[in-house]
Amino acid sequence: MFNKLKDFIDKRMTLIKLIFVFSVLIFVVRQLAKIIREVNGEQFKTVLASQSQSSLLIMLIVGFISILPMLVYDYSIIQFLPGKFSPGYIVRSGWIVNTFTNLLGFGGLLGASLRANFYGKNASRKQILYAISKVALFLISGLSLLCFVSLIMIFGFGIGTPLAQYWIWLVGGAIYFPGVLIFTKLNNSQFFSDLTTKQELIMTGGSFMEWGSALGFFILIGYLMKLPIDFSLVIPIFVVANVAGVVSMIPGGLGSFDIFVIIGLGFIGVARSDALVWILLYRLFYYLLPFIVGTILFVHDTGSKFNTYLDDIPRHLVKRAAQIFLTGFMYFSGLMMLLFATVPNVVIVNRLYIKLVPYSIFFVSHMMNIVVAFLLIGLASGIWARTRRAFGPTMLVLILSILNTWFNEAFTWRMVLLLVLILVTLWLSRSVLYRDRMANSWGIMLFNGSIFVVTFVIYALIGIAANKKTPLHFDKAYLFPSAAAWLTGFIGLLVALLVLVGINAYLTAGQPAWLLKRFDADRVKAVIEKFGGNENSHLAFLRDKRIYFYQEDGQDVVFFMYRRISDKLLIMGEPIGDPEKFPAAIDDFVAKADQSDLKLVFYEINQELTMSLHESGFDFIKTGEDGLVDLDSFTLSGKRHRGERALMHKFDREGYQFEILQPPFTDSLMTTLKQISDEWLDHKAEKGFSLGFFDRYYLEQAPIAVMRDKAGKIVAFANVMPDGNKTTTSIDLMRSSSEAPSGIMDGILINLYQDAHEKGYRYFDLGMSPFSNVGTSRFSFTQERIVHLIYQYGYRLYSFEGLRSYKDKYVDNWESKYIAYYRHSALVFAVLQILLVVNQPRNKKPDKLSRTLRYFVDIDETE
Repeated sequence: MFNKLKDFIDKRMTLIKLIFVFSVLIFVVRQLAKIIREVNGEQFKTVLASQSQSSLLIMLIVGFISILPMLVYDYSIIQFLPGKFSPGYIVRSGWIVNTFTNLLGFGGLLGASLRANFYGKNASRKQILYAISKVALFLISGLSLLCFVSLIMIFGFGIGTPLAQYWIWLVGGAIYFPGVLIFTKLNNSQFFSDLTTKQELIMTGGSFMEWGSALGFFILIGYLMKLPIDFSLVIPIFVVANVAGVVSMIPGGLGSFDIFVIIGLGFIGVARSDALVWILLYRLFYYLLPFIVGTILFVHDTGSKFNTYLDDIPRHLVKRAAQIFLTGFMYFSGLMMLLFATVPNVVIVNRLYIKLVPYSIFFVSHMMNIVVAFLLIGLASGIWARTRRAFGPTMLVLILSILNTWFNEAFTWRMVLLLVLILVTLWLSRSVLYRDRMANSWGIMLFNGSIFVVTFVIYALIGIAANKKTPLHFDKAYLFPSAAAWLTGFIGLLVALLVLVGINAYLTAGQPAWLLKRFDADRVKAVIEKFGGNENSHLAFLRDKRIYFYQEDGQDVVFFMYRRISDKLLIMGEPIGDPEKFPAAIDDFVAKADQSDLKLVFYEINQELTMSLHESGFDFIKTGEDGLVDLDSFTLSGKRHRGERALMHKFDREGYQFEILQPPFTDSLMTTLKQISDEWLDHKAEKGFSLGFFDRYYLEQAPIAVMRDKAGKIVAFANVMPDGNKTTTSIDLMRSSSEAPSGIMDGILINLYQDAHEKGYRYFDLGMSPFSNVGTSRFSFTQERIVHLIYQYGYRLYSFEGLRSYKDKYVDNWESKYIAYYRHSALVFAVLQILLVVNQPRNKKPDKLSRTLRYFVDIDETE
């Protein structure tokens, strides 16, 4: 039965350890709550109010330092155990164990259990038990030495003679150390075989430093309280009280220690109320606050164990929550400061505002409130965008705010503790801040800009209303006491604008090198020649888009065509290259873009890629349908193309000739084509990105189909767009002169269908029919119906009405095309940004307003 029980425990040791850890955690929380309930709140406030801030700060620092000698026990334990532990791990674990043992000792049982949990990973139960027991023997050896010191002071020098009646306590404590020393030396058992004199002295020294530092800290508190007593008399009092506490085995000596201290201090003339204050401060800074830090470390250690079991999900959620909380606090505090600076007389009588005031930051200076408010708002954008460079300035602002609050007349502990919590939250968020820079998203710019504009307008109106000659009037509560006060705030607003712009410039400064690379025709051609292209790959030679190459083993295998606008990288069509590498290439591009706070938007992509992106965190919306002509089945015979057959007979009778010209082209030909193009455009600007425009370099990359009249004069042309796979071909520019007869473009298309079929192509791509069959049903998603309206009124240059019906006479297959966008992006913004890029005029000098708008929307000019 014993062996079965042992096997049962061994198999479930991990679960048992987790149950133990959670049990301790629950117990700790309950004990902490109990202690907090037992402290008289009003008395505690009075105690704190009676001490200067500098004295409390000294107590806080020295109290934490006094805990450090206990770490000697932890460094001693690992000498008896196998395995190696880092210094950081020992300090963290030792702090938890010792602060818990201080407050919740249970005669050393809790400390032994925790040390077994922290240091027993590679050790057997026997090794753990032996190691802990050896160290436990010397835990109070330091107190035993202090008993010797106290006896010598009382009976040798007459210091503290009123405490002579407690000699039995001191003698009992004094004989402990020599008794243990003699016992360990005379005992020849295996238990003490590896316990050297050096180790015994180290543990004894550590124990003496522990009890001595606690004694020194206790005396320091009395000194800072400026009590008129001989502090040498406190030494035996403190020692006797601690012996009583150890004997009682009550955690922390709670009760027994306090009674002996109060009685002993009464012997040397300390009033009971002062003795109680003394003990409360000692309990707070030596026990409670270090214990709270230990609890935080314990929770963190427990969380790390569960985080490992749950594949790092809890850690990510906590850090993300800390980042959201921090961003929310900074925006909240900034808005609170702006309200106070803008309408002070109104908000200070508002009940909700008064309740929220203690949870914000304030400066005495009216101007500083405005400037720091916008500083916080600007930095909050960087924190929300997870930008690394926002960490340092945010930390600096919060530290300055804490110092300002500390030395402010309106100082409250609640406010300082809140700001310290914010600093801790910022520290927890530091690993979430991984991006190199922040990109200006429309949402953030709109939100921050709205805050400034609303504040500026309200403030300006209040200033105008202060002039008695103006018809604008506000309630007196909204007005400032003087024009000078208003003017100071107005100057602060102007400074705040500079601060907001400066912070934005700092957070968005710099561009990754890959984002600045220019078009490389040789690399683009090499990928297309090796792996083939697609229906959009020829658009790369427009040079109005940047190219991102994905490499493996130093070789280009995939490339993307994209244009940047605001925080988006708008990608034209599917990737080009090796299809097997598309997933890896997309992941690489997403990661590179994310590092600079940029988000990918895929425009006009097929269903297969859309579904793949959806699994990677993208949402999608249908943008229309792409028309394909099946060249194998195309024929002018039959009823379907009766009109086109008659048209082709007419062109033959009138002597029109179809020809495909191969590059390079002569200057005279390009001049002719340019004249036809300009005449067709009729002074309208061309678009780019998803459509071609007249550019000689672009037209030189592929054949051009032309129609000549009977005199041999070119009257219409279209440039050929091969896909690089000998599967699909298409055209881009379709231009005709005023001399061309009606239906000339049909003539070019039909001739191209026949020529492409003879060359082995299977499909002819007639291009997109934007938002065909999208958002037209009453059951369509609301966002699809809204985007349909945006597209309907967004294409200003070319009319797409009737486009579907024109293509229908040739198209055999309609393939759906989609926009895939980052899931957390606003769809409306994404669509508007697409329209800005797609509708951006080519070869047209922008006016001042356009240049200004282009700066704010951050459209990338690549050509």
